[in-house]
Amino acid sequence: MNKRVAFYTLGCKLNFSETSSIGRQFKEAGYEPVPFNSPADIYVINTCSVTDNADKKCRKVVKEALK
Repeated sequence: MNKRVAFYTLGCKLNFSETSSIGRQFKEAGYEPVPFNSPADIYVINTCSVTDNADKKCRKVVKEALK
C-alpha cells in the first residue's frame, strides 16, 4: 500500500506553485496524494505568516491535521 500525503496551501500564487512542486516530488517517491481531510501519513501545510490573520488560519489548519 502506498503511503499517503495531504496538502493544504494558504497564501499567494507562489505558495501554490511551491506546493505543486513538492507534490510532484512526493509522487515520484511513491506517495499517493489524498484530500487534506482524509487520513494521511504526512500532512504538508504550506503558508506564509505575513499577518495575524494568516497566523490564525495556519494554526487552525494545523489543529485539523492533528485530529
